[in-house]
Amino acid sequence: MDWWWTLALILGGPLAILATGLPVAFSFLVINLIGAYCLWGGLSGLEQLVDSIYSSVTMFSLLPVALFVLMGELLLHSKLALKAIDIVDSWLGRLPGRLSLVTLGAGTMFSCLSGSSMGTTAMLGSIMIPEMERRGYKPAISIGSCMSGGLAMIIPPSALAVILASIAQVSVGKVLVGGLLPGLLLAALYVLYIVGRCYFNPEIAPSYQPEPIPLSKKLAVSFKYLLPMSGVVFVVVGLIFLGVATPTESAAMGAMSVVILCAVYRRLTYEVLKKSVVGTLKIAVMMFAILTGSLAFSQLLAYTGATSGLVEFVSGLPLHSIFLMIAMQLVLLVLGTFMEQISIMMITLPIFMPLVKALGINEVLFVIIMLVNLEVAMKTPPFGFLLFVMRGVAPEKISMGEIIRSTVPFVVIDMIAIALMMAFPVIVLLLPEHIMH
Repeated sequence: MDWWWTLALILGGPLAILATGLPVAFSFLVINLIGAYCLWGGLSGLEQLVDSIYSSVTMFSLLPVALFVLMGELLLHSKLALKAIDIVDSWLGRLPGRLSLVTLGAGTMFSCLSGSSMGTTAMLGSIMIPEMERRGYKPAISIGSCMSGGLAMIIPPSALAVILASIAQVSVGKVLVGGLLPGLLLAALYVLYIVGRCYFNPEIAPSYQPEPIPLSKKLAVSFKYLLPMSGVVFVVVGLIFLGVATPTESAAMGAMSVVILCAVYRRLTYEVLKKSVVGTLKIAVMMFAILTGSLAFSQLLAYTGATSGLVEFVSGLPLHSIFLMIAMQLVLLVLGTFMEQISIMMITLPIFMPLVKALGINEVLFVIIMLVNLEVAMKTPPFGFLLFVMRGVAPEKISMGEIIRSTVPFVVIDMIAIALMMAFPVIVLLLPEHIMH
């Protein structure tokens, strides 16, 4: 059988099963079982599949995923994250679009640690949109800020970045560090847009006089809560920067730091610990189940020769690598309109990563751009997942058209950031190649 028929069958199988509504992990398990039995020699092939799954689960590079999620769950259930948001809000004063900026920061924090854009969008939509509506904010500025989660995908610590790096078999440390400058760039573009639009069009976000808080009190509260929590971020990211700890070690120290903070602030109750651990187990087990299927799926593709056939075909095309990279990003955009992020990773990475290596594209650069693009795809009109999540939690009087219109500027900003990263790879590669080296 020619390689393209094999590729079509192996890729079409999971898509067909996913269309029935079966969860992602089970869809790939079914394909892997059938493929291993038919291609790897019956029962011995199934034994080989079990060995592959075991080696996937025990990958050392996956440990930070559960630890990052645990950090997020503890900060959420202990209310320390909400406390940090309130403190930042008090410092913003009468800044144009103040609540939108607070929402942007909150979304980044929760998505960054949980890796779930849909869950964060639903939470922010149900909490922040009614508050912004009460303050007179128009949907044009309130909704988009609840869905601008591209920051969360790349700013460390990001559980999704660890998952993508693990599936792509790229250095987790370099991906985490490489996301810092692009994340700051994206944050600056978001803030400029929100503040600029609210300044020149003040009726969409009327300013209001916040409750006056003495400077001494704001400083005291910031030193008490914000400074220690900023220290946790330094423990996670700074130790990787300095080469003192691996991503797994820094994630473990970060999780321990959050536990200590919760205890110091007397927030570490049995209920908080129980909810955090159970929430972590649910997310981590789901992610690990998906990852095991993905890596076994990659091995099946390699065994059939579909991957090598595709690499040879694409390498022979008279096109510059930048055009092929753009083509891969367009595929991600299309898939993101009807699939979740981890599902897209599982289907595309076994195909894309051999192409990236063959074309000489820097793997860390590709992974960071892919992270941003995955988020863009989920909010791209007219079928992006996050659009329908927001439709479900937003007040009924807000139409789907208003949701789409409010999202478009943020999608454009993400596209500008991706274009800048492609044009100037140093934005992504400066820290991984120089500081970590």
